[in-house]
Amino acid sequence: MKYLVLFLILFLNVNLNSQELDLYEQKIFVTEKDTLNYRILKPLNYDSTKQYPVHLFLHGAGERGNDNVSQLVHGSKLFLKKESREKYNSWVIFPQAPKHDWWGYKDPYKLNYNVKESKAMSLVVKLMDNFSKRNDVNQNKIYVSGLSMGGMGTFVILNLRPNMFAAATPICGDGDPNSVNNYAKKIPIWIFHGSDDTVVSPKKSLKMANAIIDAGGSPKITFYENVGHDSWNNAFDEEDFLKWIHSKTKKQ
Repeated sequence: MKYLVLFLILFLNVNLNSQELDLYEQKIFVTEKDTLNYRILKPLNYDSTKQYPVHLFLHGAGERGNDNVSQLVHGSKLFLKKESREKYNSWVIFPQAPKHDWWGYKDPYKLNYNVKESKAMSLVVKLMDNFSKRNDVNQNKIYVSGLSMGGMGTFVILNLRPNMFAAATPICGDGDPNSVNNYAKKIPIWIFHGSDDTVVSPKKSLKMANAIIDAGGSPKITFYENVGHDSWNNAFDEEDFLKWIHSKTKKQ
């Protein structure tokens, strides 16, 4: 394990210098006997008298663990860009699921991949419930993104907290088409997937988009030609990715 952690730190430091990585402060959320590792990026030039948006980011299955580092492998650089910090200044939260857990909720139908019961998502929900009540949070501008397992988790948390989020961007994920009714009309959703994804079929995203449309929603969906499972790279390169997200305000 120590060699894996060292490798991840070295990998991240190639892409992010240590000073930038340290901007994501290590935290632990504790409730009863359960704990959740997470990293949090504070708004640029933070002012406690102001209210800031919050962006929750759910990692993929490969970034699970207890090092409180590997969840930053994908997506963390996006929020550290100068333009991102200046134009879309916000809290950014990267929780980490344990190795044998999942961003589901108890028994997330067929997405649990042999995980008997998921605690990770319930902890994320409790963390967000607590964090969203802070005086320095704009409760009308809370967002969620996720890739792969995190894309699935995005649909899960939308169902669990349909009144929390102003926008969602699930990437190469999947979900339960029977659990969209309570958020389909409320939350703008931009779905991303690679057309050549053999890990999670793009048909899964299409299924969810169709379910949201059938429930009265109006999702946006982008398929990338000749792109496999790592479509998050394409999504993060979208000029309007953060612009679209931050243009949304929670519907009352």
